[in-house]
Amino acid sequence: MFPISCGNIRLADDEFGGNGWAIFEPCYIFYYYLYELNENIMATHKGFFKPKNPQKYHGDPTAIVYRSGWELKLMLRLDQDPQVIKWSSEEVVIPYRSPIDNRIHRYFPDFLITKINKEGIKETIMVEVKPFKQTQPPEMKATKTKRYLNEVVTWGVNQAKWKAAEEFCKDRNYRFIIMTENELGVKF
Repeated sequence: MFPISCGNIRLADDEFGGNGWAIFEPCYIFYYYLYELNENIMATHKGFFKPKNPQKYHGDPTAIVYRSGWELKLMLRLDQDPQVIKWSSEEVVIPYRSPIDNRIHRYFPDFLITKINKEGIKETIMVEVKPFKQTQPPEMKATKTKRYLNEVVTWGVNQAKWKAAEEFCKDRNYRFIIMTENELGVKF
């Protein structure tokens, strides 16, 4: 994968092992084959994740929720990756000002990960998992349909969230990246 730029935000390029899979416990084998057989992972896939390495999870390991198959896929990687020291899901709260109503809202980034990078240095990365389409500005349409207006709102809110996350990360010497289906190895 190659890095993709979204404004000042760098989208991950194969950040957590690309399409490579580690050795999986039996419950993971089901998900592995599910993904291999059906690369059309549904964004509406939701459930609870039970880690095989709960000591690596920062937070309550019995209450880890995934809100998409893409998040689940990343959770499986984080749980098994020996380079990951600790990780959490939606445990950090970042305030941001919405461009829609000009009020302060709370943003819960998908993941906060502490890992050993390729140079052997410990680093912390905040990750947001989003469909690639939501990382691009909506295409201007001749007719302003309801769908187009929703895309504009989503784009504006996401930009505000990501700007707040970048500032939060900069203050703490973290990195902020967005992972899409491209980096997670999901095809449509």
